[in-house]
Amino acid sequence: MYNNFQRKRPFQGGGRRYTPARIDPRHFVNKPVETSQGTSYVPAHSFADFHLSNTLTGNITHKGYTTPTPIQDQAIPHLLAGRDVIGIANTGTGKTAAFLLPLIDKIQKDPSQKVLIVAPTRELALQIQDEFRAFAYGMNLYSVLIIGGSNMYRQKEKLRRPYNIVIATVGRLADHIEQRTIDLSRFQTIVLDEVDRMIDIGFIRDVKYIVSLLPKKRQSLFFSATVGEREQQILHTFVSNPIRISVVTRPTAETIEQDIVKVPDPSKKIDTLHDLLIKDGFDKVLIFGRTKWGVEKLTNRLIERGFKAGTIHGGKTQGHRMRTLEMFKQNEIKILLATDVASRGIDIEDVTHVINFDQPESYEDYIHRIGRTGRANKRGMALTFVE
Repeated sequence: MYNNFQRKRPFQGGGRRYTPARIDPRHFVNKPVETSQGTSYVPAHSFADFHLSNTLTGNITHKGYTTPTPIQDQAIPHLLAGRDVIGIANTGTGKTAAFLLPLIDKIQKDPSQKVLIVAPTRELALQIQDEFRAFAYGMNLYSVLIIGGSNMYRQKEKLRRPYNIVIATVGRLADHIEQRTIDLSRFQTIVLDEVDRMIDIGFIRDVKYIVSLLPKKRQSLFFSATVGEREQQILHTFVSNPIRISVVTRPTAETIEQDIVKVPDPSKKIDTLHDLLIKDGFDKVLIFGRTKWGVEKLTNRLIERGFKAGTIHGGKTQGHRMRTLEMFKQNEIKILLATDVASRGIDIEDVTHVINFDQPESYEDYIHRIGRTGRANKRGMALTFVE
């Protein structure tokens, strides 16, 4: 597996970004659809129908899960049966639980099983780790998180101990492969999560190479918001006789109201934001900016005006980002400012508003930014500043 690795390794994370055409501002305006009970999705299963272990079922209840979401309802039976699955779903639809629940059940029944989950960003990997710990509580199952920005030596130490699941970002997984501290041929189940995002940030060759190192006999799960020509390049060698499940009915959740905020005078932009943030209902707000410098400057200006705000972006250490996210989750700060590094993988309850202080580079980025609100069938609002 590792012969001539240096010569053959094609890893080149951070390649040229895929950038769709400029966004028409009309795409930023969309009123939520009022759905009647008669048109609501009616699941074919309850969680009890999946015959999961008592401990896992108890953890599901403790998490507040009562009824499977569409992706959970349709995917879990096939995953429990050992089938390869292609899941196409918008962010915030419950897909993490859709693959974690059957995989935890699989590991508990056969502790020799090893699962590898690959995610595009640290934030998403951390979210998956948190979900795994919550669902696997009290089951003596162990995970290893291997992401950039965290201590490489500690990760190597954890990989030497018994574990059931590895949750990794592409770049740090590449480092461990190169240093021969992980052997991908030992994993019987593989999950590629948010593949479209991996491709967007330049990891298509890296992912294809990782797939080439996997055992031929395996269960493969592929999740993405879209499956176009780029994703097909990976699918061709990744899955075998897969079940294809799509629950995408529209680009954004029906629960998100979208509108624009016109700013005729750019010098008044911060004042316009201030006036919004002091309104009733702006209880937990996620603000997106284009650059690290701009986000940092805006955060400091809001703090000077008396707002409780924090920031995460690629220039912050992993420890700082984790602490700030936790403060936002626990309502210690009301406002979180971020660059697009945070537009995927942040699963924070009850975000009331997403504000695009700077417009996103692409409509795809826009979709993933605003997907941080309106989750779990709750109402949310996305506002985009237009000068």
